[in-house]
Amino acid sequence: MARNAEESLADLLGGWRSAVETAVPVVAFVGGWLAGDRSVALGAGLAVLGGACVAAWRLKQGKRPVGTVVSLLVVCLGAIVALRTGRAEDFFLVRVLTNAASALAWAGSILLRWPFLGLVVGTVLGQKGRWRRDPALLRAYQRASWVWVFQYLARLAVFVPLWWAGQVLWLATAQAVLTWPLVATCVAASWWVLRRSLPSGHPGIRHPAPADGPAREPVEGPVSGP
Repeated sequence: MARNAEESLADLLGGWRSAVETAVPVVAFVGGWLAGDRSVALGAGLAVLGGACVAAWRLKQGKRPVGTVVSLLVVCLGAIVALRTGRAEDFFLVRVLTNAASALAWAGSILLRWPFLGLVVGTVLGQKGRWRRDPALLRAYQRASWVWVFQYLARLAVFVPLWWAGQVLWLATAQAVLTWPLVATCVAASWWVLRRSLPSGHPGIRHPAPADGPAREPVEGPVSGP
């Protein structure tokens, strides 16, 4: 596995800075909830304020505006749901639902033979859809994409019982632990599966080999793949 390819994928997924930025509204919500004698209104207000500050910082740093707006929207929706129900744990309900939707979307992409991992890495490497014309690489991306499905299912296995039990502090802790640390583990695991799934002699992810094309010798230099 090429180190720079792994780092590019990690950067594309947000990196540890994204985890810190994601934690700001959560910490603000829990802090306001506790400081206000379990006031959902104060917690929700501080969460939205924290989310808005993070969004402004991201835009100032030149981050992708779509991702910034989506992140702020998730915070706002969580705050609205918690205010409507009066239950602090419902601030995390939107994140529970987005993880469930992500698991379904990743699984669907695998079954449709457009695995999201291939789309992400293909974008990073500037390959567009050429990787899909390589049957071995397509199968490898499909297998490695299951790691990401299991990641979302692992979050649900933790979040759902805690949400059901109303464990607000544990939900906040779980979100911190299961954000970037879990993503970093998932990046490493999916790359390991990807490499193990490629047949011996394959030129690697940087050099998709069309099914009807001539055999290609591995290219010398820092290329990824076995």
